[in-house]
Amino acid sequence: MAKKKEAEKAPVTADIINKCLAKAVAEGDIVNLRFLFISYSPLRSYSSEDITADKYAYLVPQSTQGDHFREALEQVKHPEIQEHVKKELDKKGPPQLPAPLVTLLADNAVRLGKYKAAAQAYELLRIRSRMQEAYLDAADAALAGNDIATAVRGYRIAVGLDYDYAAFPEPMPTSPNYQSRAQLLHADYPRRPEDAIALQAPETHVSIALSYLLLSPQIAARLEEQPLALRLSFLVELVRQLDPNWDTFVARYAEACKLVASIGARLERAANRAEQVALADEIKALQAEDDPADIPKVLLGRAIPDGEWWQYIKELAYEHPAAALFVVRQFVTKDLEIIMPRYVKGSPVIAALGLGLES
Repeated sequence: MAKKKEAEKAPVTADIINKCLAKAVAEGDIVNLRFLFISYSPLRSYSSEDITADKYAYLVPQSTQGDHFREALEQVKHPEIQEHVKKELDKKGPPQLPAPLVTLLADNAVRLGKYKAAAQAYELLRIRSRMQEAYLDAADAALAGNDIATAVRGYRIAVGLDYDYAAFPEPMPTSPNYQSRAQLLHADYPRRPEDAIALQAPETHVSIALSYLLLSPQIAARLEEQPLALRLSFLVELVRQLDPNWDTFVARYAEACKLVASIGARLERAANRAEQVALADEIKALQAEDDPADIPKVLLGRAIPDGEWWQYIKELAYEHPAAALFVVRQFVTKDLEIIMPRYVKGSPVIAALGLGLES
């Protein structure tokens, strides 16, 4: 029996092409824009892929309303863009994306907080570094005008545009992996209690915090010449922009501080002397009422089965990136190491972020 001939797909109209492109541009979606020009794109007339298939519904706009969509559609309909798009969809071989569309897409990605997409788009245009510097300059100007929120957003955009040229198999935008960064932050057990990051003087604490949260020591260094009060205001805004649920951690931190206090002077003494393990028997006597192993559970808001200190740090940093700056590693017994809250009473950093029992 002869094989049944597959039905040919309907021609792809200019209207559907325009709308699909406009949707990707308005949404700042560099992945979808590149896919629309790929060799088997459903927009290509010679491709067997059909844009009307359910699996491609995400490429087609459900609504053509909205200022950003209309702006993108107007750009797509420009005669030069139309000619470029038709040429690229008709030819075989690696496509060249229309630069005006990629530029507008990048700007929309920044607007929507899709910084990785923006970084990829600007990198395609070979202007990523210039755009990064432009956003930093604008942020510094906002900082000079005491517009802290705008300055922080500008720095976050610039950081989001950073690129990792050592990534495999190809360069890609830098990932804000606070889980790993937090573990590195606590990789070395403090030789002395005062060496812990959480117990540093305000100047040092703020510098470490900005370098850690901004993901780039080079970018954070731009703030070093600013007065401490301004840098602290910047840090508070940065923490809250990165973590809308910061107040949830503040409440848990206070609860953990109360638990530490309730365990008593012996646990506090263990945190302040070199021979911590020597107090194991004393601490074990307290565990019937207050178990030190509960402290990291309180900080995180849940228990990790058989969780080690580094697992709690990792999970805590994922939910609240700045939390890693206000805890320390602590041996309770020779077999038990935990993370616990520690801070310098009267520290302006602690007060500004609402942490501790005094806030």
